[in-house]
Amino acid sequence: MEFTFKTVELDNGLRIIAEINPHARSVALSYVVLTGARDESPEQYGLSHFLEHMAFKGTARRTAEDINREFDEIGALYNAYTSEEMTAFWAAVLPEYMERALDLLSDILQPALRTEDFELEKEVIVEEIQMYRDQPTWMLFDRSIETYFAGHPLGHSILGTEESLRALSPQQMRQYHADRYRTGNILLAAAGNVDWDRLVELADRFTASWPRGRVERKMVPHRPPTVVRVLHDSRVEHAYVVAMSPAPGDRDELGEPADLLATIVGHSSGSRLYYELVEPGHADSAELERHGFLDIGVFYTFLTCSAGAAAENLARLLQVYRQVHEGGISAEEVDRAHRKVCSRIVLGSEIPSGRLSSLVHDWVYRGRYRDVDELIRDVQNIDEKALGQVLERYSLRPQVVVALGPVDEAGLRQAVEQVFGSASVTQD
Repeated sequence: MEFTFKTVELDNGLRIIAEINPHARSVALSYVVLTGARDESPEQYGLSHFLEHMAFKGTARRTAEDINREFDEIGALYNAYTSEEMTAFWAAVLPEYMERALDLLSDILQPALRTEDFELEKEVIVEEIQMYRDQPTWMLFDRSIETYFAGHPLGHSILGTEESLRALSPQQMRQYHADRYRTGNILLAAAGNVDWDRLVELADRFTASWPRGRVERKMVPHRPPTVVRVLHDSRVEHAYVVAMSPAPGDRDELGEPADLLATIVGHSSGSRLYYELVEPGHADSAELERHGFLDIGVFYTFLTCSAGAAAENLARLLQVYRQVHEGGISAEEVDRAHRKVCSRIVLGSEIPSGRLSSLVHDWVYRGRYRDVDELIRDVQNIDEKALGQVLERYSLRPQVVVALGPVDEAGLRQAVEQVFGSASVTQD
């Protein structure tokens, strides 16, 4: 099936992209603001995510109740999210409701930011932080990112902290919105049964009064520390271990080969780590992923097991990584990973809302459009040579290890030292 891709930049600087499928039964729309946690100064920590919440608390034209009711009236699936590098607001509707959905999305991007709403929502997010703190996996992820990116803009939590949230003022948010929510810093993306001419006409009208201009993002180089960090929490009886090392960023040509490598080595099923640790019953989970950002990336390993087996299982895991570097990846493993990843691409692309995220990612991080067929071809063109290039430039051997639980510190240190020699250990 042939899809049509179209793009235009409005006179006000807003860029619009769309993948048009006239046979689709729905349309998905998203405003993507190119601002996130990495753009926050220390006194702004948590502001991007907080602002995402405030977008749904009312505008000059609508109350919070109006926004939720009107989305419900058109049967929309809708939500928003904040990452380190973007804040996105999206809705998926039947094609006949595209105008109303775009009107709603456009309106909430210019929220009222009332002081009373600000103070109430601040407490909601503080409670959210407290809720996540009770979840070991979230706590570990947060602290591991903080450790790996110490002193770097990517190193603070997207949610912020209780202290940073409580210190924020409505005026700080209004200024951040005025500075970052400018047309040149926003992308409107659409997928599915899109009436292109109508979409452009509506967007031009709905965004005519928006502040104009582009926003430059500062890219700060980073060199991670070499450290083992052990976190202790009396409520946690299991061992949770994270290991991290540098990886290609999303604009690097080796980013997708690195993703395929992670699938082969550490996917949740059928990978080398799975057969070495999970299938025999040594660990509950052992997974490897690449987390990519614009300029840099991270290989992120997550291991869970009984506390007494943490050091032994980390040694097993590191041995798998040594074997990968010494022996490489087989053609059979590459073929199997091709099928797994291509299936995931196709299944995720069968509805417009599924295509939307891929469409946005390619445009923001690669500056171009790829249809599903090209995505599949690009995956199938990744061979053992490309994976070898990843392994030459990047090491799976961790530079940072963070463990949560009653872990044997001496044993964990010994397992780590087998890879990169002596490491400092910080105890919390």
